[in-house]
Amino acid sequence: MEVSLRKCTVDDVDVLRDLAIEIFQVTFADKNTPENMEAYINRGFDREKLCEELKDLNSDFFFLNADEQIAGYMKINEAPSQTEINDESSLEVERIYLSAEYQGKGLGQYLMQQAINIAQNRGKRYIWLGVWEKNEKALRFYKKNGFYKIGAHSFVMGDDDQTDFLMRKDLE
Repeated sequence: MEVSLRKCTVDDVDVLRDLAIEIFQVTFADKNTPENMEAYINRGFDREKLCEELKDLNSDFFFLNADEQIAGYMKINEAPSQTEINDESSLEVERIYLSAEYQGKGLGQYLMQQAINIAQNRGKRYIWLGVWEKNEKALRFYKKNGFYKIGAHSFVMGDDDQTDFLMRKDLE
């Protein structure tokens, strides 16, 4: 399988939005109410909000291509655009998502390695992320990749106040 990463631009907003919504629904719909899913999608994947995020010089979106098909995407943030910690010596991996048909093929590992490489190339000391406490598959993946829990924060899904674990991986 030929794999590559391509940085997204504002011109990609509609493809990115459709992909993000599709993957988010497949990943989380079975553990959330339809109303809460719709509320989050309308807020989190609003087209204008995504355009602003794509224009943010401290955030980057990347499409993952596998055999010339978009298989997933990744979003990374540097301070001050991080969702939480805002440490200039860190890189936040805000999203790593793969379409269902591309899971289990080593592509999540590829994306994680790309995030690590970017962080190292930018002189970061560590990377961090938030992951839903009930997303056991993702928790196993991050632990396998050397992440450890450093805290927790609230993630609001509609009217459901959920808990995300904050996890960190040291690069030095």
